[in-house]
Amino acid sequence: MTVEDLRTGPWSAEPWSFPTSGESRFTWEYDVERQRLLNLYQKGKDKQWDAQSRIDWDLPLDEDNPLGMPVEIVPIVGIPEFEKRLSEPGELTRVRRALQCMQISQFLHGEQGAMITAARIVESVPDIDSKFYAATQTMDEARHCETFDKLLRDKMGMEPLPITRPLAELLQQTLTDSRWDMPYLGMQVLIEGLALAAFGGLRDHSTDPLVRQVVAYVMQDEARHVAFGRMALKDAYADLTTAERDEREEFVVEACYLMRDRFRSVEVWEELGYDVQQVLDLTERAAAVKLFRNRLFTRIVPCIKDIGLWGDRVKAAYADMGVLDFAAANLDGLMADDERTADDLDAARFDARQREVEDTIALGAG
Repeated sequence: MTVEDLRTGPWSAEPWSFPTSGESRFTWEYDVERQRLLNLYQKGKDKQWDAQSRIDWDLPLDEDNPLGMPVEIVPIVGIPEFEKRLSEPGELTRVRRALQCMQISQFLHGEQGAMITAARIVESVPDIDSKFYAATQTMDEARHCETFDKLLRDKMGMEPLPITRPLAELLQQTLTDSRWDMPYLGMQVLIEGLALAAFGGLRDHSTDPLVRQVVAYVMQDEARHVAFGRMALKDAYADLTTAERDEREEFVVEACYLMRDRFRSVEVWEELGYDVQQVLDLTERAAAVKLFRNRLFTRIVPCIKDIGLWGDRVKAAYADMGVLDFAAANLDGLMADDERTADDLDAARFDARQREVEDTIALGAG
């Protein structure tokens, strides 16, 4: 993929619109047949939360490193051609802030895309149980947009950067396909799966408690969303013809290559005055960058295998990307960890508040 392939397109300067295709489906069968989806729908209702009150927005951020990430995550760190420039006063901070702004901006745009796609699923899926759950997801995604917007603009003090071309193209492909299952496949499995892995990197490596809260709580929702797509598609794809399966596997391969290149940050390097092609060429070979990009597929690969899109074309593409081994990952265990981590954060914050109250009472009594 070239620099030109990664530049933002005409959607970056003004509201973006395109015609969608497909049908709006009503059903008069209100008996929910799949208990698994009904359970997920109940969980979606029970787990609704308020971004303004659940997250401790009073916590400060480090201006030099707002997301609290280790320096090794900066892709040009350790590359001799860039070390002299990075040693100049303030340069590392400038690079860090720009890259982190780009990352949160893409999270924000992706969540808006997920909100629109979830609404599209409500409209187009034929069964009532899927419509019920997708309605709860639409609200989840609205809350995620609110959350990342507040993190970016209010706490980091930055304005959103334009959506990247790979993400925009994948959203457009997902929303313009007339087949009812494609929003599931494009959003619930691929984009949400990638987001979970990217959020997990922030949650597990950030030293900032506010950032960890944001991504942990969002991940708790996203784990349900991936489970939703996985359940629905595993049932539907059991009956695909060979031609139908081939079409969807081709889409998966193309989409995964697009997503692999989603975080190249071409516009950031241009704005910072770096030689973009040099950055791309040198970071392409960096071990840390390869590791980061490969880990983005930890949730996608086992899910694709589980729903039955596991033909030779898909396996060859994942082998080429170096992510085929993730097929053996315990997806249920990963999702359970996502749920548990958010609950543990809540419990720790509650315990801390209780100690503050007890200390205050003891001080008053003294």
